This record gives sequence, C-alpha cells and structure tokens, in this order.
Amino acid sequence: MPSRSRSTTQSKSRTTKKEAVPIQLNSYVKDEISRLSEQHGLTSQFLEEFALFVIENHKKKEPKPAKIKPLTLAQLKDVIYKHFHVKSTPELKNSGSFKMAIDGMDSLNLAKKEGWEILYRKFIGILPGEENQQGYGCINGINIFNYFRPWQVFGLDPSVATPQDIKIAYRDLSKIYHPDNSETGDPKIFDAITIMYKSISAEA
Repeated sequence: MPSRSRSTTQSKSRTTKKEAVPIQLNSYVKDEISRLSEQHGLTSQFLEEFALFVIENHKKKEPKPAKIKPLTLAQLKDVIYKHFHVKSTPELKNSGSFKMAIDGMDSLNLAKKEGWEILYRKFIGILPGEENQQGYGCINGINIFNYFRPWQVFGLDPSVATPQDIKIAYRDLSKIYHPDNSETGDPKIFDAITIMYKSISAEA
C-alpha cells in the first residue's frame, strides 16, 4: 500500500503543469526600447511592458463579433406603427402626422422592406447592425446618406458644443471632402455635411 501511494504522488508531480518561464527581451528589442524612450520621452518600463504584452498576445485569435440579426419586416412595421400610434399600414398612410412627417421625403415603397427601413432610420434610430459603419459616405461611424445625425457626424456633444466648435468641426471635414481637394474631395459628401452644418448652426 505505501508503495502505491508514493508512486501516485510521483505520477502527480510529473503531470503537474510547469511554471511559466519569464519572457526575456533580447538585446535588439532592448536597444529599440532605449531609442524610442529617448526619442518620444516614454519610460523604458512602459515600453518593456508593452513589448511583453505583444509577445504574449500576438498569436491569440481575435474574438468573433456577435452576429446581429436584422429586424424582420414585421418588427419594423410594429415599431413604426407604435411611433405613429396606428395599428396597420392603411391607417399609417391615412395618418395626418405621418403625412406631415414624410413631407419632402422621396416616395416610399412600403411594399418592400427597404421602405420600412428608411422610416426606421428617419424616425426611430440606427438599425441593428448599422452601428459604427465604415466605408464610403461613413463619418464617425455614421452613413451620412442613410442617417441625418449631424452632431455625431461632427463628433460634437450638442449640450456643450459652441458655435466655434461647430465651425471648427465643419472646417476640418471640409478640408477632406471639398471638391477642390483632388485626393479626397467628394461633392456629394461635401454637400451632405454642408446641409448638416447649416442645420446644427441654426440650433446652436
């Protein structure tokens, strides 16, 4: 019996996970840390910690983003009905408040889901899955051709932004999208941000 106990203990000790060996930075990395420390005024300790973090984590897989299900047509209709205090599409079309709300908008095809998505973007908010959008026409995560959200596009807080803040934000975007800019100029985007600028300037 005692011999079995000893052998079991020895077996456990052999299978115990070894302690992690501390990572050592080589001379090449240390020399680069010294150079960056002097050039940018950063402490060597900070750069060493960052280097160790990169070494330990650079092979880790990025977490997969959670899949966001788009709203169904029925869900879109339900939200719009509640917003305009109606219970059906015919009732919505005959609603005076709805007619006033869409006055000036392009004609809507409510026989298709896209028409209801336009209404959602206009009167409810950002559709699930369209947050932090990137690509053509997207500024600060907003697709300016789908959403009229000037404050977010200009990166400003309407509760504290001053007229000068608005001018500066508009000027910065204008430098990028003005048609005279041969590299990044875009007439459509420039016209859209100009309309937004006039809108929030009137509010300020």
